[in-house]
Amino acid sequence: MTPSVPETSGGTAAVVARLRELRRAAGLTLQAAAGRAGLSPAHLSRLETGHRQPSLPVLLNLARVYGTTVSGLLGEAVPAPDPVVRAGTAAAHRAGSWTYRRVGVPGRAMQALRVHVPFESAQGDLVRVHPGEEWLYVLTGRLRLVLGDAEHLLDEGESAHFDSLTPHRIGAAAPPGADLLFVHTLLQSPTAELCLGGPAH
Repeated sequence: MTPSVPETSGGTAAVVARLRELRRAAGLTLQAAAGRAGLSPAHLSRLETGHRQPSLPVLLNLARVYGTTVSGLLGEAVPAPDPVVRAGTAAAHRAGSWTYRRVGVPGRAMQALRVHVPFESAQGDLVRVHPGEEWLYVLTGRLRLVLGDAEHLLDEGESAHFDSLTPHRIGAAAPPGADLLFVHTLLQSPTAELCLGGPAH
């Protein structure tokens, strides 16, 4: 049996109102939010009107979509995240052949990463198109950025800021690769992985 959400101090009515508020704050329609959470629009509508009680797996999915936690969905007080990311605390992750470290605070509208893009990576040929904005700053190496039909070569200390609905490709222009700071606005979307070219491992 799938566990249902426990009663909170605010009761079911508070949870219902919170689900609707968070969806609207994320700028998502009922159809868009339901699709990202793996639900039907009718199911999500019943949750938002209190005609159906959400299960914990459903709450986990909705929390991911809305960029919050289950505690946040339930209206429980959540401690504010530490605004400072200390040197050496960001673990390295892989997304395809790229290596990245999260250097921003979770739960924000923007996500900040430090990324290493190796030379001759197949991901440099991947064309990405998705909602949001992206900003990058080259720390070391030389970067090739293709925006639509235009190709740009960025050297150390140079940056770019663009609408990610513009088809774009990112790759290192010379060995051994490039290191960059990378900020995007896809924290609340499953398509955030497209910024890195694939699921993170």
